Amino acid sequence: MTSTRFFFTAAIASLGLCGCGMTAKKDRSSVSLPTNWKNSNRFPVTSGPKDLSRWWSRFEDATLTRVIAAAWAANPDLASSTARVQEARARRNSEAASLFPSVTGSTAANSSSTSRDGQGGDSGTAFSANLTAAWEADLFGKNRSTIQAATAQLGASEENFHSVQASLASEIAIAYTNLRVAESALGVLQRTVKTRGETSELAAWRTQSGVADSLESAQALTSLEQARAAIPTLFQTIAQNRNLLARLTGQAPGSLDALLDSGKKSIPSPSSSLALGIPADTLRQRPDVRLAGYQLLAATATSRAVAATRYPALNLTGSLGMNALSSGKIFNPETATAGIIAGLTGPIFNAGRIRANIDAQNAVEEQAYQTYRAVVLTSLSEVENALIACRRSTERLETLEKATAAAREAAALAQQRYKAGVTDLLTVLDTQRTLLALEDSLFTTRANRTIAFIQLYRSLGGGWS
Repeated sequence: MTSTRFFFTAAIASLGLCGCGMTAKKDRSSVSLPTNWKNSNRFPVTSGPKDLSRWWSRFEDATLTRVIAAAWAANPDLASSTARVQEARARRNSEAASLFPSVTGSTAANSSSTSRDGQGGDSGTAFSANLTAAWEADLFGKNRSTIQAATAQLGASEENFHSVQASLASEIAIAYTNLRVAESALGVLQRTVKTRGETSELAAWRTQSGVADSLESAQALTSLEQARAAIPTLFQTIAQNRNLLARLTGQAPGSLDALLDSGKKSIPSPSSSLALGIPADTLRQRPDVRLAGYQLLAATATSRAVAATRYPALNLTGSLGMNALSSGKIFNPETATAGIIAGLTGPIFNAGRIRANIDAQNAVEEQAYQTYRAVVLTSLSEVENALIACRRSTERLETLEKATAAAREAAALAQQRYKAGVTDLLTVLDTQRTLLALEDSLFTTRANRTIAFIQLYRSLGGGWS
């Protein structure tokens, strides 16, 4: 597998995350990024990003689409992520205010009196109004770096919202698939119970007529009750998946029953016509990779802000005051006083505290970078694993469909021959058990194939817009 090498700054740029004017302060060790997918057999690979924002529509299941839409409207985790975006935006705006002066105002009226030899004296009231402005000149970019960090945190919050969207869509699709698999398996099991019931009745009639002994009747009844015993488990699975879907949509148990009963109950079948993009496209589309990139940019900007605390800070303070003996004259120009003070402050001795803070923040930045690398590698691995699962489950499904068709024919033939008295009961029971086992494997494999495609769509960055 051929591969290219890219450094940290190139990786961030490929995600389109440099719009806030931030870049890495130094090159780090490179990350291998393949140019092609290793397990992309059966899937065409084309350049350019693919629109996978509503990938579940490719399953052509209107009920699934409606359930996901309901979840996006009322899921608590999604609502919480929206609130986190609003919080991050407000904090960014708060940090942006540090670039502008702060102005405070005050007014006062002071009364005073004097006495002369115990007698009443003079009294009067003085009026004053003051405006005070303070501003820190951002000489070394500390405030600007802090704003850039807050901007990156806002981007990370938005990508976290997108990540929750993508995860929620795939989780609902998987739960919905498991529900339909259990319902389909229940239908097959109920038909099996009916068939075995007919066999048991026939065996009982043969025993009563003296054609067969009681062992044959007992074996047929055992097979029947064994099939019946599996029905409660499937009902439990169906109920639990319905409750899970209701919870994921932010509703109480039972709220989705009418919706889930209204549509078709077949297992969602994915389309095999999915065209893959190149790995770089996947990185641009995956919200978790974008989230890690923004967190790294935030850590880098914070490192610059902490490093700027080593340098002096220039603070400007200005005041404008009005003082008069009557309220009517307080705003006359003659009563005005003004002043401005400039102060330069800087660290002289702090026992290494600033250096320690810088070292600590550099370590935080390194952690963010390693997290970013890990997310990139995980995303590539998830795509490859999903491609393998799609391919192998499809191959297994094709074989099982042939085997199950043959088993159905064998079971039907054995049943007919048993009724005609040509074959024994053990042959009938054996073919029935084989058929039930194959049908169970068939449903499991269909579910695995559908879930593999769901995971592929999610690993390619689908599920958000």
